[in-house]
Amino acid sequence: MADSLAKSMDTRTSAFMDTPVIFDRKAVRRHRDRAAHMQDTVQPVLSIATDLLLDRLDDMIRTFSTALDIGGRGITSQRLAARGICTISTDLSPRLVARSTGLRVCADEEWLPFAPQSFDLVVANLSLHWVNDLPGVFSQIRHVLRPDGLFLASMPILPTLRPLRTALEAAELAVSDGVSPRISPFPTQQSCAQLMQRAGFALPVIDTEQLDLRYRSLAALMADLRAAGETNALVQRMQTPAPCLLFPATAAELEKPEADSFAMPLHMAVLSGWAPAPTQPVPLQPGQFQHSLHDALNQPPEPST
Repeated sequence: MADSLAKSMDTRTSAFMDTPVIFDRKAVRRHRDRAAHMQDTVQPVLSIATDLLLDRLDDMIRTFSTALDIGGRGITSQRLAARGICTISTDLSPRLVARSTGLRVCADEEWLPFAPQSFDLVVANLSLHWVNDLPGVFSQIRHVLRPDGLFLASMPILPTLRPLRTALEAAELAVSDGVSPRISPFPTQQSCAQLMQRAGFALPVIDTEQLDLRYRSLAALMADLRAAGETNALVQRMQTPAPCLLFPATAAELEKPEADSFAMPLHMAVLSGWAPAPTQPVPLQPGQFQHSLHDALNQPPEPST
């Protein structure tokens, strides 16, 4: 058993060393720690996003007994407890995980400290987009699920924050010599589907949801991003203070005199997939169908009575 665990750790370490480091994980933890005492200001948005995700559970006949909540900010664990599901919560931030109810573990989601087949449900609500090794994390999640266990997650996808990115780039080009990385890269719906397939989930489904958010000012938007722990944590971010005219120029790009607010929608991919199990239905192979599509399409209508 010790040899097996050591071999597994060696494999994970080797895979991680080959992974491009895009995000500064220490900065991510600091931002989430700072956000813990400000979260109430963005609680309505987080609550709506959580409900949109967990509504999928209410459409299922299947019941779940033990769940892992990854980065749920204390909201997901409450919703799962209300459904009678025993939940263990984990977060990179000790202050955010302290907001969760029930059992809590402060841990890096890139290195899940759980044994294989520990849970029949894993939920990650808007918490995996700061991960450097998403394929590795998806694979770990599949391994901690019991056979026929469910992975349910939401992730911000493009074009989230595109208006802010465009305004920042235009403003920075106007006040300095170039453009700095200031907005996190987001996946697309298609790349989320590819991640699910690559990790080996069965019956993957990728839906999209959109929260139509509007802001009166750039300052209000930046305050919400800080309160959600979503400020810049890119490894290549500028370490020096931003030019003094950058944010006034960005505000001028976003805040138009003819409008009292500007749109900043949150686009989310909702991912669901199952840990493989022998009892799951499988699609028929070519040639195994019992009825011809041609015959079905050309069948004459039944006479009316």
